Amino acid sequence: MTSTKKDPVLAVLQLSGGNDALNTIVPYADPLYFDHRPSVRVAEDQVLKIDDHIGFNPALGPIKDLFDQGKVAIILGVGYPNPNRSHFRSMDIWHTCEPEKVGDEGWLGRAIRDIDPTGENVLTGVNFGRGLPRSLAAPGVPVASVGNLETYGVLTGIEDDQRDEALDIFSRMYSPAMGRGQVMDYLSHTGMDALKGADILSTAPEKYSSTIEYGNNSVAQYMRNIAQTHIAGFGTRFLYTTAPYNSFDTHAGQMVGHSRLWGEVSAAVRDFQADLTESNASDNMTLLVFTEFGRRVRDNGSGTDHGSGGVAFVIGDNVKGGVYGEYPSLEESKLLEGDLHFNNDFRGLYSTLLEKWIGIDAQSVVGGNFEQMAFMK
Repeated sequence: MTSTKKDPVLAVLQLSGGNDALNTIVPYADPLYFDHRPSVRVAEDQVLKIDDHIGFNPALGPIKDLFDQGKVAIILGVGYPNPNRSHFRSMDIWHTCEPEKVGDEGWLGRAIRDIDPTGENVLTGVNFGRGLPRSLAAPGVPVASVGNLETYGVLTGIEDDQRDEALDIFSRMYSPAMGRGQVMDYLSHTGMDALKGADILSTAPEKYSSTIEYGNNSVAQYMRNIAQTHIAGFGTRFLYTTAPYNSFDTHAGQMVGHSRLWGEVSAAVRDFQADLTESNASDNMTLLVFTEFGRRVRDNGSGTDHGSGGVAFVIGDNVKGGVYGEYPSLEESKLLEGDLHFNNDFRGLYSTLLEKWIGIDAQSVVGGNFEQMAFMK
């Protein structure tokens, strides 16, 4: 008998630049928040309250609505031991699960290889945006990286004599993620697979019909592309996109910039969920929203500098909504060099998604056993 059960799918939205956890989930009942943040703070009467202690930044209204429906898990104090405040290194740690050394494989690349060891489906993993996130890069693992789904496929059907030129373009695109040494070997296995995937992916828009009108920004358009690909049913298990490069790096002008960014992101997440629901495609999709680190507890007058102890969100129909983990203390003596401590290892977050959602063993993917959480139904 043919099974009608759909395979679980994970989408990832990366907030590059280090999103400010304190001004995202606001500890409005803690007077120390206002002491540490004389300038860059959310007024208590604007906070969208979750309980008597914390609440959402008002720009996250659409995500708060999903939270009220029981579809959002808030992961507080997420991070890793000995945090690194470099964008590149910290994101690299999140991508490879290697805090102690530079990793050469992405966690999602490993997961794709586990699910599809022979690379049978060139679309098991798809990224929307420029380049290829290191989390998806692993030797021999085909991943399609798409700039714009509507115009994707322009390299399909290329002649053999254009193959080297196409691979050179891919080489330049992939090298920031992989390092030049591995690039050509990687591409000899995966470059043409990605071109092959373009043929299939380019049919997604014609299979898609929706009444949802997404916003006119890159996050919204990429989330729409993720919805289109998921709805088209190509067997894709991991879909990835990134907010504009380092846009959450709010050293200055944060109150305006951070609100605008979260307004765009939260609306895109709401529209994405509504789109999937309309197409009866929300029952096997879970979305992870993460960033490489939080910001410093004290503001700098108009923004915040690199810190640690961030916040992540897991969103979807199969999520057991709620708040997971304790809010890191704001007491001076309990800060880490002026930053929030982490109390949830991100590898435990990944492990939960891999084992309780995707259904594969997490240990070899994340590099060990880490405490899992109960945010999946």
